[in-house]
Amino acid sequence: MYRTVVVGADDSATAREAVMVAAGLAQAGGGKLHIVTAYDPKSVTIEHLPADVRYSADHPAEALLRRLSDLVSEHGLEPVVHAAEGVGADLIVVGNKGMKGVRRVLGSVPNSVAHKAPCSVLIADTTAAA
Repeated sequence: MYRTVVVGADDSATAREAVMVAAGLAQAGGGKLHIVTAYDPKSVTIEHLPADVRYSADHPAEALLRRLSDLVSEHGLEPVVHAAEGVGADLIVVGNKGMKGVRRVLGSVPNSVAHKAPCSVLIADTTAAA
């Protein structure tokens, strides 16, 4: 079983689905779930932020991680949340968004992770959430 499961997520429905898949795997194996995100402040303007963090001292990435943590906590698992960094994962879970069409040829996050990860990778089918 996997003891340290990492899932990367943004604020999309497909990412939330990948988080739930990763949570189920971590919970089934008695492991720890790490939810990570990356945030480029140059790519987000205030109009693109959720209303609940527009005028808050919270960093948008921290607010996202808190919402994802709450989602997983409702299912009885307490995740570790942080910005992307090395955690010695046994398994990395990513959604399959971008695995079809031109993005598959030009590159996608799942494809990149699968080729560069130092551990097992699960590409979860998140098309139903799209």
